[in-house]
Amino acid sequence: MAVINHHTREVSFKLVYCGTPMGGKTTNLSYIHSRIGADQRGDLVALATANDRTLFFDFLPIDLGSISGFTTRFQLYTVPGQVYYQTTRKLVLQGADGVVFVADSQARQLDENIESMQDLHANLAEQGVDTAGPLEGFRERVQTATIVGIVRAGVPLGAIAIADELRPEAAETIRRLKGLGIRTAMLSGDRQAVAERVATEIGIDDPLGELLPDQKVDQLKVLATHGRI
Repeated sequence: MAVINHHTREVSFKLVYCGTPMGGKTTNLSYIHSRIGADQRGDLVALATANDRTLFFDFLPIDLGSISGFTTRFQLYTVPGQVYYQTTRKLVLQGADGVVFVADSQARQLDENIESMQDLHANLAEQGVDTAGPLEGFRERVQTATIVGIVRAGVPLGAIAIADELRPEAAETIRRLKGLGIRTAMLSGDRQAVAERVATEIGIDDPLGELLPDQKVDQLKVLATHGRI
């Protein structure tokens, strides 16, 4: 929780940036530091490791002025993402009022993102913070969504995971069709994992994903030859 110093009339909040190594934590703090006026921020301090290769942590105090007679200050930290700095991460996370998880947007880094988030979950759990809700089904939500890349001037900026919201009556419609002895199939242009997730949720028998428009026509012909249409 926030630290209130009645003697100096100052309220301090601690925010910690976590994530995988080279995922953008330091870049985030550097950008924030560059966008804040010099009269509202302190120095951005980096403490290096012994081999001078990995950032140990960053510290950025931000002065937001006076609120109800108290000076409000945010202290922003990053923690090293490498596995062997587990103890350091635990120490920096102690007393944090908020945590920002910086995920690496590269698709190949999915497992590292999940491992880092699970490590964060374990460290916060040791401090009595319940983070089960946000983490539940994290891998499944990412792997069964359609990933849209964001590129500006040829430079990849990130990715957005998009998942369709199913209509409330969809499952009931499929249930009634099955009650009539009809086997159902779904032809989709989404990834197969997405099609399978939707099929599981509403009870479709045969999900077919990653189909182009002409391939959907071909699949309809195949279903017709088997008496499915």
